Amino acid sequence: MDFLKTLAPHAHWGLRLSLAATFLFHGASKFPIEGPMMGLPVAVIWLLALAEIAAGIMLIAGAFGKEMLTRLGGLIVVVVMVGAIAMVHAKNGFSVMNGGVEFPLLMLVSGLYLAAKGNDA
Repeated sequence: MDFLKTLAPHAHWGLRLSLAATFLFHGASKFPIEGPMMGLPVAVIWLLALAEIAAGIMLIAGAFGKEMLTRLGGLIVVVVMVGAIAMVHAKNGFSVMNGGVEFPLLMLVSGLYLAAKGNDA
């Protein structure tokens, strides 16, 4: 168990980097924005893509000092995932295999954790 205690100060990196990478990937993959996507107007897609990229950058940058960046990045994740669950995933049930809420819910809770704990995560 002592080994796990020595890992504790660094455990946030797995959660932080996997969530940031997912948001950076999904934000960047929306470009180039050529028209409406997912039933949303172009302006909203731009805001969504920029929010996803900003959240990813903030989650990584926040680890190097500015706790507010970690918290704000986590809050952006929460807002984006609430929208994704409500607009896309909820109607498909729980299973990720059916496009359900399983994975988006995990990202939402991860964002909420980082927002609440900041750099104490």
